[in-house]
Amino acid sequence: MKNQYNKTITACFVGYIVQAVVNNFTPLLFLFFQKSYHVPISQITLLVTFNFGIQLLVDLLSVRFIDKIGYRVSMIAAHALAVAGLLLLTVLPEILPVPFIGILIAVMIYAIGGGLLEVLVSPVVEACPSDNKEKAMSLLHSFYCWGHAGVVLISTVFFYVVGIDNWKILAIIWAVIPIGNAFVFPTNFLRHFFFAGLAQVMCLPSEPFHWQSFLSSRFVYGCK
Repeated sequence: MKNQYNKTITACFVGYIVQAVVNNFTPLLFLFFQKSYHVPISQITLLVTFNFGIQLLVDLLSVRFIDKIGYRVSMIAAHALAVAGLLLLTVLPEILPVPFIGILIAVMIYAIGGGLLEVLVSPVVEACPSDNKEKAMSLLHSFYCWGHAGVVLISTVFFYVVGIDNWKILAIIWAVIPIGNAFVFPTNFLRHFFFAGLAQVMCLPSEPFHWQSFLSSRFVYGCK
């Protein structure tokens, strides 16, 4: 049981790394976007405000809908939106008549995912039993900082070695993190571990895993 809670907490740590990716990868490309897509600096700087503005709006609105649609669906949606935003960032500027609109749409999509993660991750770790709750919470929030540093360092090395013109490859690589955190282990990670710490809310008997029943339930599967 303790191992299950630890895996839930680890998943939440990775969730903050996902948030660090969506917040810090695109700004590294601002000068490249300005040069390649001829986006004026005034619009480039708007992206930062737009990103965090959307996240704040999601923070405010999520109180109303997360309890209705369920924590599981919300967390899966957060990861899916992060993936979609990163992938669309590589496509939309190329196919839309105005590249900036494509970038703005991609930023909006992954910003919604980032806002959901901000709301969801901390309460889950707080609900998980642990030997040192304060340490777990402190470590959780430090993962965003480590994620930020990792995104900047790894991206910088990638641009230096491979070239910034190949940034789309790196965007796809970064998208692997939310994919892995949400969907690699559907039968074990999501059923037994993801939100196992919220078992105090409702524990249901373990049963064969089905995506339909998983998504339709607001609470967690049993931890007994």
